[in-house]
Amino acid sequence: MDLIGPFHRSARGYRFVLVLVDYATRYPEAVPLRTISAKSVAQALFQVISRVGIPKEILTDQGTSFMSRTLRELYELLGIKSIRTSVYHPQTDGLVERLNKTLKSMIRKFINEDERNWDHWLDPLLFAVQEVPQASTGFSPFELLFGRRPRGVLDLIKESWEDGPSPAKKEIQYVLDLRAKLHTLGRLSRENLLQAQQRQQRLYDRGARLRQFSPGDKVLVLLPTSSSKLLAKWQGPFVVTRRVGDVDYEVARSDRGGATQIYHLNLLKLWREVETASLVSLVKERDELGPEVPNSIIPTSLPCDDHLTQAQRADVVALQQRFADVFSPLPGRTSLIEHHFVTQPGVTVRSRPYRLPEHKQKIVQRELAEMLKMGVIEESHSAWCSPIVLVAKKDGSIRFCVDYRRVNEVSRFAAYLDDVIIHS
Repeated sequence: MDLIGPFHRSARGYRFVLVLVDYATRYPEAVPLRTISAKSVAQALFQVISRVGIPKEILTDQGTSFMSRTLRELYELLGIKSIRTSVYHPQTDGLVERLNKTLKSMIRKFINEDERNWDHWLDPLLFAVQEVPQASTGFSPFELLFGRRPRGVLDLIKESWEDGPSPAKKEIQYVLDLRAKLHTLGRLSRENLLQAQQRQQRLYDRGARLRQFSPGDKVLVLLPTSSSKLLAKWQGPFVVTRRVGDVDYEVARSDRGGATQIYHLNLLKLWREVETASLVSLVKERDELGPEVPNSIIPTSLPCDDHLTQAQRADVVALQQRFADVFSPLPGRTSLIEHHFVTQPGVTVRSRPYRLPEHKQKIVQRELAEMLKMGVIEESHSAWCSPIVLVAKKDGSIRFCVDYRRVNEVSRFAAYLDDVIIHS
């Protein structure tokens, strides 16, 4: 059982449709609804039950209308067992989901032609689905439920061609023939359904892989994002508490105070913690190697091509060692000149903070830590705030930049030629 909609409001105020499918016979039912409140759903369900009988079990998703107290009381009154699917896994109730797709496409065509009276065509659409033989059972849902073929449009055409009266039967003989036919139809439909399920299972198992989790395992869960239900991403890690079925697991959500939720196996992925290891090379200490110096002042090796002689290479190395502060990989800083930004009085540049993607947060933290260690930046608690920009280089590294365009807009640019000539 499921709900579809909202559609365009009809002339009688209907916007939703309650869809039901019998798993044994594939017999569909659909009832138009004005609202999807618990009372409306319960009344529509009782309307269907009064025509076809009380079911033993009803499978639904975890929608608000199906989890209501009103529907639970109706189930208890009629002796119906409620079965719920796991969250974000519509494949569990795939039969009704497939019917939803068929009904939506049919209703959409009628809405395009007559959007105010689409609910009038709901019963004829259902009859068209009920009289068509199913590929899984080999028979039509109408024939499996009522034990006889429905008299449809094609039968009317056939009767107009033949113009012959149908042979009459006595009541007792009709009941005996109907009982025998229902028995035969049930046996044949089970055989056809078993063959169809085996064929579908073979097709599904081609790309499927069995995975198992144990209580205590950390997993990632594929959940919709807070901004859009149509976008999903792996969230977590969360802890598996127990195994519910063959393909369902109960997971404790740390972001919800440890509340547990059952998820299908296809929505879970094992969380693997990345272990970092440092590669250390042990070298026997020798005095002739010289004194140990910090890595930060080791000069960068300059390229010495083959066209240089051995003496020229030695001169390059000596020059590099002599001016080690110039060839250092660390950026330098001069104290000979300073620049002052003169901005408009009373104007403060403050950009609104925005959230960085998770894969860029580690890059930014690493760059900030390195610049703090080198002393090229320092912590600030100023009211001024400018955004950063990460520019990808050709070698794959990241160039850390600051966007000062808003600061430039309020800065006074006063460069005098005389000052430039004197200080140069």
